[in-house]
Amino acid sequence: MNTIKDVIDFLMDRQLRVAAAESCTGGLVASKITAISGSGSVFDRSYVVYSPKSKNEVLGVSFGTIEKFGLSSEEVAGEMALGALRNSGTDLAVANTGLAEADNEMDGVVCFACALLVDGEEKVISETVRFGGDRNAVRESAARHALMQIPGYLARLGRR
Repeated sequence: MNTIKDVIDFLMDRQLRVAAAESCTGGLVASKITAISGSGSVFDRSYVVYSPKSKNEVLGVSFGTIEKFGLSSEEVAGEMALGALRNSGTDLAVANTGLAEADNEMDGVVCFACALLVDGEEKVISETVRFGGDRNAVRESAARHALMQIPGYLARLGRR
């Protein structure tokens, strides 16, 4: 798949609905999906949760997880994805959290997760990717990455 439209078509072909839980992308994932004509048949909602409090209140991310692993971690991304999946009732949820700009080794590091139900069991997959560029370039790259990885995430989680 080469374009976000290809991913939307992939979801349409499989009649899957998606939700997003966004931190560092601040709504860009939702924006990229809804820019595609017909995406309403596959897109349900996006949660933009920036602070620890909002991640906890809206998606049920544990403060203990945040304290133990850090706000920008695969563990937090996983809990965000699960919260979005549970709250929305969609087939899958993608999530991201990271630092679009930092003055340390975390600069451009974004953690992603995808959650879905497989045979009634919640499954989560996660990864960490470092992007180059300024703040907005990192955010754009992260939003695109979150969407472009959906087919691969589903395959790795046992659903094609």
